Amino acid sequence: MAQTSQSLRRELGVFGATMMGLGSILGTGVFVSIGIAAGVTGPSVILAIGLAALVAICNGLNSAQLAANHAVSGGTYEYGYKYLNSWFGFTAGWMFLLAKSASAATAALGFGGYLLNLLGVDSNQLLVPLGLGAVVVLTVVVLSGLRRSNVTNIVIVSITLLALALFAMVGLPRLVESGAGNLTPFFSQSGDPVANLLQATALMFVAYTGYGRIATMGEEVRNPRHVIPRAIITAMLLTMVVYMSVAVVGVGAVGTDLLSGSAQSQAAPLEIAAREFGVPLVPQIVAVGAITAMLGVLLNLILGLSRVLLAMGRRRDMPAAAARINEQHSTPYVAVLVVGIVIALLVLVGNVKTTWSFSAFTVLIYYAITNLSSLRLSADERLYPKWIAWIGLSACLFLAFWVDAQIWLIGLGLIGVGLIWHLVARQMNTR
Repeated sequence: MAQTSQSLRRELGVFGATMMGLGSILGTGVFVSIGIAAGVTGPSVILAIGLAALVAICNGLNSAQLAANHAVSGGTYEYGYKYLNSWFGFTAGWMFLLAKSASAATAALGFGGYLLNLLGVDSNQLLVPLGLGAVVVLTVVVLSGLRRSNVTNIVIVSITLLALALFAMVGLPRLVESGAGNLTPFFSQSGDPVANLLQATALMFVAYTGYGRIATMGEEVRNPRHVIPRAIITAMLLTMVVYMSVAVVGVGAVGTDLLSGSAQSQAAPLEIAAREFGVPLVPQIVAVGAITAMLGVLLNLILGLSRVLLAMGRRRDMPAAAARINEQHSTPYVAVLVVGIVIALLVLVGNVKTTWSFSAFTVLIYYAITNLSSLRLSADERLYPKWIAWIGLSACLFLAFWVDAQIWLIGLGLIGVGLIWHLVARQMNTR
């Protein structure tokens, strides 16, 4: 089929798409948010990781069957339009932009925190400048084209997996030595343990959502109906194994107080935990793995955000300039530049807990619309049972309102602002 001026080349297979998903998932979630969630719910963060995985699997399967049947850039933004209506579609796109921009800013700040620890520099004043530098560099990488970005991503993911495997193996003897001491009491003794567990589950759910990167790049994979489901499921299974291994070793070996404190103060909980293992070079290797992971997340989020903004520009939900693609049909360069600027502005907030919590609410609303869209698939389009969509929808809406009240109130307000803009844009486009 001839390629139009507004279409992107299909150049990713199962391996490349899986690595793109892992590059988006394995980063802030495992290196930072485990520490944040541990501070909320204590050792039961391990249970929160498992519960979040179950919700994410439901969402991943629904994302897979939607992307397999409607393989274009834009993810749930496009699914909402096709299977629901323009209001749901726009809300999904708007939530994605808000959620993932905040996640990208968190990753950039996490990169700065781990780099400072690696260099032995005790100065949080450098955190924001380092984060901004990472955003600028990776925006340039994405502008250079997907193929180079994909190679960079594979290198990053490989280093990250090696560092996490080393952390788990070296920490295992410390875990055995500690016994169950760091795992009791299992639930937080501060406040309502059920509420704490649900809030931690919402926070950890965000740590799995990078699989959506595969769906948002549906226009750029070969044989989408075959590649997308397999890539998403493979990425999810690998991620669960990694998260559970790291969490059990980290919590059991050094305790949640250390993980939580270092996440809040230095944004580098696993590197601080690795120091307690007493094995030379391991903290430095973990820090390098964390740095590459944060860069991988940031790289893939810039890619994913720019593709959603591209789709919104095509529909005129955003200015038409966002739909411009370079002559090689590999990069929506205007969308990439805009995304880079927005992430840089959010980096200036400088608080990882705030940006991550905001991501939790907005991304849960986004995936609620994903599940709602999958309920509208026909029997011929459906790859998985309908009850999976109902579980995913219910869980997302339920968990969204267990984050801090001020966060979801701000989120609801921004949904209202977005819908007003959508109404104005529709009126302008009909003139």
